[in-house]
Amino acid sequence: MSTTEVVLKYYACVNAGDWDQWLTLFDDNLVMDEQLMGHVEGLDSLRGLAAGLKSGFNKFLMFPQHVVVEGDEAAVIWRFEAETAKGAPINANGANFFRIENGKITYMSNFHDTKPFAPLTEQ
Repeated sequence: MSTTEVVLKYYACVNAGDWDQWLTLFDDNLVMDEQLMGHVEGLDSLRGLAAGLKSGFNKFLMFPQHVVVEGDEAAVIWRFEAETAKGAPINANGANFFRIENGKITYMSNFHDTKPFAPLTEQ
């Protein structure tokens, strides 16, 4: 898959709640700097994150607003709409950066205001 295809599939999987397919987009040795969960290394660590996403949300949607792809890197500005398992809404805007190698995400980071995510720590 091309960089663009991987990035678009990432958001398609997220919006479908298909976390198992989402995991297939990542390299076994991925590195992720996730603003709320910190530094993540390796696919096994990401599996735990996916399990939390499956059980922790009634709704989890990310809508790309602007996608820029250059070679094996991409940046995506997104709008996020979610509802926690306890019914608390979360709405935020942010951005993801991706590095893709051989059709897999090897590095990813995200950037957003953490205040809208306060319901996650209040549960």
